[in-house]
Amino acid sequence: MTELLPASVEPVVRLRVPTDEDAYAWHRVFDDPEVMEFFQGGPAELSVYHEFTARQRRHDAELGFCLWTLLDEDGGVIGFTGAQPWPHAWGPAGEIEIGWRLARSAWGKGYATAAARATLERLRAAGVERVVAMVNTRNERSVAVTRRLGMDRAETYAIPGSGGQEGYCFRLALAS
Repeated sequence: MTELLPASVEPVVRLRVPTDEDAYAWHRVFDDPEVMEFFQGGPAELSVYHEFTARQRRHDAELGFCLWTLLDEDGGVIGFTGAQPWPHAWGPAGEIEIGWRLARSAWGKGYATAAARATLERLRAAGVERVVAMVNTRNERSVAVTRRLGMDRAETYAIPGSGGQEGYCFRLALAS
């Protein structure tokens, strides 16, 4: 008798505009060298997250999207996902970047892909026509998420100040 395996089911995720309190949660869940491995400078001070969450609230108010706080099934903060204008002079300047960052405890459970899919739907509803994702070439987990989203690898950029590391730029058209 052949055993049928259940289809993989993505976890239930909720996205919300970051609150003032989320600065503390993001600081806590991202205060991990493994989580910050591909982000220059490693874990950040709490003040960075206060500014970061405030900027995301402005993006949501002005653009209709931001990097939203990502909540698990129980309502616990496990990171963020969403989109924002690419914030650097190098790379895909002028484009909308989709991104995600999760607590180490949330890795390998489908949260990043489920939240990114929810983000893409919200961006389509907001009228965004295309997105990019910048991923460090060594970040195999995030490269896998871009593949699951159907993104195409386009350019490769040198990451300034990273000691010679590079980032892949993935692209996706969001035609309705």
